[in-house]
Amino acid sequence: MTDDPVGAQYEAYPYPARNPADERQRLITGSPSHLAEINHYVFAGRRDFRRPFRALIAGGGTGDGTIMLAQQLADASAAGQVVYIDASAAARAIAEARAHVRGLDNIRFETCAIEDLGEAGLGTFDYVDCCGVLHHLADPQAGLEALVGVLADDGGMGLMVYGELGRTGVYPVQDLLRRLAEDDPPADRLALARRLVDLLPPTNWLKRNPFVRDHLTGGDAGLHDLLLHGRDRAYRVSEIAALCTATDLRITAFVEPTAYDPDVYVASADLRRRMAALPWIERCAAAELLAGNMAKHVFYALKASSGARAVAAPESADAVPVLWEMDADAFVAAMKPGKPLAANLGGVSLSFPLPPLAAAMVTRIDGERDLAAVHAGLRVGNPDLAWERFHAEFKQLFGVLNGLGKMFLHFPSG
Repeated sequence: MTDDPVGAQYEAYPYPARNPADERQRLITGSPSHLAEINHYVFAGRRDFRRPFRALIAGGGTGDGTIMLAQQLADASAAGQVVYIDASAAARAIAEARAHVRGLDNIRFETCAIEDLGEAGLGTFDYVDCCGVLHHLADPQAGLEALVGVLADDGGMGLMVYGELGRTGVYPVQDLLRRLAEDDPPADRLALARRLVDLLPPTNWLKRNPFVRDHLTGGDAGLHDLLLHGRDRAYRVSEIAALCTATDLRITAFVEPTAYDPDVYVASADLRRRMAALPWIERCAAAELLAGNMAKHVFYALKASSGARAVAAPESADAVPVLWEMDADAFVAAMKPGKPLAANLGGVSLSFPLPPLAAAMVTRIDGERDLAAVHAGLRVGNPDLAWERFHAEFKQLFGVLNGLGKMFLHFPSG
């Protein structure tokens, strides 16, 4: 792999740029591979993390996904190990330094390319993360097949690939820079790219695209990764579905789910009726075409041969709701009877009706109480509150917050 221009790029410009000392101030979180999100979308909320759990971070870069998952496993006192692989020794060194600052001892670091997994002897994994990597491989399908080859039969994957429509403007500028400076030294190419970005006319699609900002905020590594990458492609939803089908994978969810619901983008009853007739994956593809702003696709998948295991759903009283990266106090303070929840999906302003009990429910959700306990708490001040009404209102609240990536479910172990 040493003569691979992509490998050379990540040795020179490890991505994303990270300072290990920053681990003392914050934990970077995101999707895929937040522990509650994994449980919800891969294990139907029923994974007991006290059991041995092995996760592979394939193409771990400078360590964001590895550090997040390892820290969350440690915080939960879970019996888990995270195995990091990447072909870049420079990126691995940064990831290892970040783990050292945090004192994490549940990570195994290996310098390995995804294509070489079959010969690496790393065993099988309950969960595989591959975030922002497949679209840089010479053969993405072969890379995904290698990952499926180390996935346990009852395991699952969290993946991210670039979205074609939201990256409008990126590839023409890449093309121009190849024409102008493909053989220049890396530092000269970076300088030229930075000058070009500053001089782009207002009509240029990259200039007009608010959904990709790495060339403005990501430093040298971000600029290089976006505009000077040695190998880079993007996908539409239909292409992702075809890639997964070809590698024995079944997609369980795109994140956030609401963004992939075409109904949120059109108010026409006739259009909604027509789109309702489409299979789920085609509805997701329709949402992508309507929105036009998806610069990446985050999704979860299982082996197609693993059966019909579904994502977690709030159908029983033992479901435990978990809020993620949501200020419950601010949410409750902003709520007024009958007021919808305002949300912004990549520049699309939306509002969602909330049930009357929404604020009271949110104040009682702590990641430990199940729905029976939340209901019992609400009945203290309202003894006539029937389970049927409570449950119907919770499902409405869950549909809104889960759709925005703010609520997940898990169930008591055993």
